[in-house]
Order: sequence, then C-alpha cells, then structure tokens
Amino acid sequence: MSRAQAESVIKNIIREIGEECAAKGQAASETLVAFMVKAVVLDPENGFNVDRTLTREDVRQLVELCVGKLTEEGSPALETLKMQVYFDMNYTSRREFIQEHQRLLAARLGPVFRDIMDMQAGTQEDLEERYRRIISYLLLSSGVGSPNDVNTVREVAAALQSVFPQEELVSFLSLSSQDKEQQLAELTAVVTGIRIFNKFLNKGGEGIDDLPMLLNEALPELSGAIEASLLQTQGLAWRYTALLEMLAGGQEPAEESDRSPVLLRQALYNVRQHEALLKVILADVALCARQVEILQNDLESRLLNLKEAVQTRMAVSTAVVFPHFTVLSQLWAGLQDEMVLLNVQEAVALGLQPFLLAQGQLFPPAQLDLLLEGSEVRSDEQRMAESAEERVNVKEVRGRQWLFPGTTGDFSKLPLQYRGMCGYSLAARDGLLLPGNPSIGVLRLQDKYYVFSSREAAEQFSSCPDDFTSRVAEQARRCPELIQLLELHQQFTGTTPYSEGPGGTLQVKAVCRCDSGTQTDTHLLEANLATTYQWNEWELRRLALRLANLQSRVTHSTQTHLSHMRRDNDSQTFPPRDTACQTTRDSETNVPKPLVHMTRLRGRHEQPAVKTDLTRPVED
Repeated sequence: MSRAQAESVIKNIIREIGEECAAKGQAASETLVAFMVKAVVLDPENGFNVDRTLTREDVRQLVELCVGKLTEEGSPALETLKMQVYFDMNYTSRREFIQEHQRLLAARLGPVFRDIMDMQAGTQEDLEERYRRIISYLLLSSGVGSPNDVNTVREVAAALQSVFPQEELVSFLSLSSQDKEQQLAELTAVVTGIRIFNKFLNKGGEGIDDLPMLLNEALPELSGAIEASLLQTQGLAWRYTALLEMLAGGQEPAEESDRSPVLLRQALYNVRQHEALLKVILADVALCARQVEILQNDLESRLLNLKEAVQTRMAVSTAVVFPHFTVLSQLWAGLQDEMVLLNVQEAVALGLQPFLLAQGQLFPPAQLDLLLEGSEVRSDEQRMAESAEERVNVKEVRGRQWLFPGTTGDFSKLPLQYRGMCGYSLAARDGLLLPGNPSIGVLRLQDKYYVFSSREAAEQFSSCPDDFTSRVAEQARRCPELIQLLELHQQFTGTTPYSEGPGGTLQVKAVCRCDSGTQTDTHLLEANLATTYQWNEWELRRLALRLANLQSRVTHSTQTHLSHMRRDNDSQTFPPRDTACQTTRDSETNVPKPLVHMTRLRGRHEQPAVKTDLTRPVED
C-alpha cells in the first residue's frame, strides 16, 4: 500500500472518531484525535501488538476506545492532553511569530500594494487620487494611526509632502515594480520616523500610542499574573505529591476519600504540565522585557541625537536626518512586535486555565487540606535544600560518568532528561513525579543526563539504567500525557501510520534504521598566502627605489652578424592528402580522320578544282 493510501486510511479513522465524538456532544480536533489514536495503540493494556497485522475488528475496537477516552467526563488525563494540544497549536517562538506577523501584514496590504504597483500617469485628479492611496498605504503598513482619522491623515500627508512632493509622482509611476517597492519601503520608514520624532517634540504624532509607557505597564502586570498562577499551580503540585507519598508509604489520610491514587496521579500530571507551560511563557515574557529595555534605550538615545542634530543647525541635509528617521521607524516596529507578542502570550496563558477545572473539581482545595491535615507539605526548593549535602560517591558507583557543579562547565545548562524529574521515582514509585537535584550528581549515559531526588535513587538507577528507562517508557505508554510532559518524543517516534496489508487488514510499517557516517575535509578553503609579503621596512624601501629607477630605464635590443640566422623557428604543415574519385562507368569513342585531296590548284586551268575525299572509315 502506498504512502498516500496509508494516509487516507488514517484520515478516515480520525474522521470517524471525530464524527462519533461530535455525535456525543464532544468536539475534538484532528490533532487531539490523532494523538489519542497513538496513545491507545501504545498502551499495552489495550492489547494492540504493533508487530502483527490489525484486522478490521481491531480498527473498530481502536475507534471505540478512542471515542470512550475522548468523551470521558472529569478526566484530568484527558484535560492534560487537551492542554498539550492547545499549547502546541497556539504557541510559537519569537522568530516564527514575527515572521508570521509580517506575512499576515503583507497579505492584508496586498490589494493596496498591487493597486499602487499598477498605477499609471493620468490627469491631475488621477494623480491626486494616487497620492492619497500612497498615504493610506503608508498608514496601514506602519501600523501607526488609523486611515479613518482625518488629523492623522493630514499629518502623514504633510510628512510625505516634505520628503516626496506630489510633483515627483509622475517620475515614481515610471519606475519598475522593484524600484517602486523599494521606494515605498523607504518612504514608509522616513515618514513614520518623522511622526515619531514630532511626537517626541510634542509637535505632532497624532494617533500614535505611547508604546514605551504601555509596555512598561503591561510587562510587570503580565509577569505578576503568570507568577501568581504559577505559584498556585506549584502549591497544588506539592500537595498532590505529599498525598501520593503518604499513600505510597502506607499511611492513611486524615479523612477518607473515594478518589483513587490513579486520579491523584493524573491530577499531579495535570498541574505539573501546567507548571511547565507557564514557565515557558514566563521565560518568553522575561525575554520580551529585556528586548523592550534594549529597544527603549536605543530609541531614547536616537531621539536625543536627532534632536541635537536638528536644533544646532539652521538647515539639515536629508543625508543626515533620513537615516535617523529610518532607524526610529525600525525601533518603533520592534516595540510593536513586542506588544503583539505580549498579547499573544497573555492569551495563551489564559487559555490554559480551563484545563485545570477537572482536577479542581475532583480534589477541591478544602478536601485537600482535610486529607493532608497533620502532614508536611514540602516545596521543590525545600526538597532540594534537604538533599543539598548529599552527593554520589563515584568510587562506589564505578563505570559511570557523573557530573557535579563546580567541575563541569555550563552545568546549569545541561539538557536534563524527564524535564528534570527523578527517573528512579518514576519507575520504582509508580510514576511519582519528584524533582531531581543536580547537586547530588548528574549521570551521563549515552549523551543523556539524568538527575535524582536522593543519593540512594541515583545509586539504584545507575546500577541498572536500562531497566529503569524501559520502565519509565512503559509508564508513559500507560499514561500518554507523560510523553510530552517528560519530553519523551524521541522514544516514541517509531509509531508510524498504518498501511493496509493483504486481505484488507492493517499492519504497522517497520521502522528502518541504519548506521551512517560522514567525513569532512580538514581545510575547506585554500590558504591565501601572500608570497611577496615583506615585513622588513628597509626591504620595502629597496623595492620602492628599484621600481622608481625602472621608470627611467629603457630596454633596447639589436642583432649582430654573429647572431644572424641563429633564431629557432618553428613551423607546422599539414601532411598531403591522397584523394580519389570514382565514376559510375568508363566509356570511350573514336572518329574517322578526315583526309581531302584537291587537284588543279597549280597553274591556270579553265576547269575548277576537283576535291577528292580520301577519308578512311573507322572500321578500316
């Protein structure tokens, strides 16, 4: 079965699951359904063996299991999966967001831009209309002000008239499309810079928001809101962890509860996932704050320099001020991007809140307080402080490479496995999430770095790491939300789409692996060595004098009798060619030889001369 046919089969299964979920009143996106199909197949309890073909009954069972999990009410595991899918579909990096924002802006300006590119010279009224279109384009592309505001349009028209008078529109229309595009970009930057400078001088800037002030107000507010939500989520995670440790230790909670430990673990995974995503957003907000600070400092210094350059002169050349205006426009566009990026991050952070409702309904805060009455709830920082003095004894654990702070460069930047969680507790304590402490020691194994919550956990894990990593992967198969929470994508990339086998059955494609190697040259570029380089100053002077003397010298040549005819001459000839020609046939002919005898030519005779033909025939 071809790849296209296999993709069609997968799409049909996903569409069928989505339709059944919709019939039961649950909306599920294709991404969520596809991830659920993968999770159901990976779960060993469902009995799907990827090494054998799947019959149509197996496919029917797969659809029923997926629909059942997707329509389950009050499931923290399902809410965690929805949270992960929501974040993947709505979150993007800074660079990708800015590129996408610029692409959308260019798409919205496409009709106006093409209208300007297609403009041709006409009457005076036509030129005025085309000039107004350019003003509208400058307003829309800069994003500073509204084209519906009369005062803003007048200000832009005045700024444009100072750098691009209407009389130059005819020459603009005669340019090529590429030159028009470049000049429009330059005009947009210069006009926007003029308006920003006028706003700084309190002489204009109609419709321009005070972006530095707005950003200075929005950044602390957003950071504070995210940090408050993060602290609340961490508090829930610490409580769930303490309750799970109590149950694992055989202790009974202060109040009986009908909630199973499975739901408690799912609730822990839910809040830990929310914590991890909030930390990602908070890191982006901190990066935005640093970027805004840099842009504001550059903007202030540029405005002050431009103000001094303008005030100290009666007339300023365009070559002096236009570059300043262009940089002002670029800095302002950077502030606009940061503002839009902050709005997106705030929306993503708020969009994560609904996915916490399921665990909040199963374990209300009042109920948690009753269950944990008399028990100690330790935070992640307290756990690390308690195990800060512990350290793995390398002599006792031989054959393993351990990294410690103070002896390893960039120790804090190591890419820790399981998102910094203890791998031993995940495998040995039924999926319990405990934060690892790098101070105990980081185990390096096959270019992967593992941390642990205690020295005993580190020693146990290092004694048989393959067994523990496989048990963690098995736990992730049973709880698919752990795949993204613990960043286990590389271990589950082998799940490939199904292809149809003989007899209408479905089978899993085999995962092909191969060893590969590559080799690069030591020096890809040739060394540019100057063989005539001289470091000695006196040698350079001698060379200069020699070249100067050569300018007054003339080269002469002569030839003497002794040297005459002693030159070496070379010549080249072509060898003679033998040519031949052949005709179709050979023929020959013969004619009689004429012989005539005349009499009575001498003397005087009354009778005329007699002519006798003596020619012999050819046959004779």
